Amino acid sequence: MQGGIDLYKTSLELANAIAKAADDKKARDVVLMNMTELSPATDYFVVCSANSTTQVKAISDNIEEQLHEAGHDMLHREGYREAEWVLLDYGDCVAHIFLQESREYYSLESLWGDAELTVYED
Repeated sequence: MQGGIDLYKTSLELANAIAKAADDKKARDVVLMNMTELSPATDYFVVCSANSTTQVKAISDNIEEQLHEAGHDMLHREGYREAEWVLLDYGDCVAHIFLQESREYYSLESLWGDAELTVYED
């Protein structure tokens, strides 16, 4: 958090807020991957798919806006210009917004196959 009051008390609450912001822009196949036992870098990956690069950007923008309004600013962003795979690093949670073909290619769910997966449902 960089200034203001952070409304998310746990990394799971943060992951759910990211998932909700993605879902608000019609992201597909939103999953939370529990990384607490697998990675010292982050507690959760939130992974979702989009139908177009325009939708990838819209999902990314909405996540940034919603979390900023809640007092939780992003640490780092990658891939926004190409919008095939946007990574938003929030420390305890990392959002991965994929163009569907890129998600299939990189297959984070398989790569991190030991992670506990939770399908996001609003």
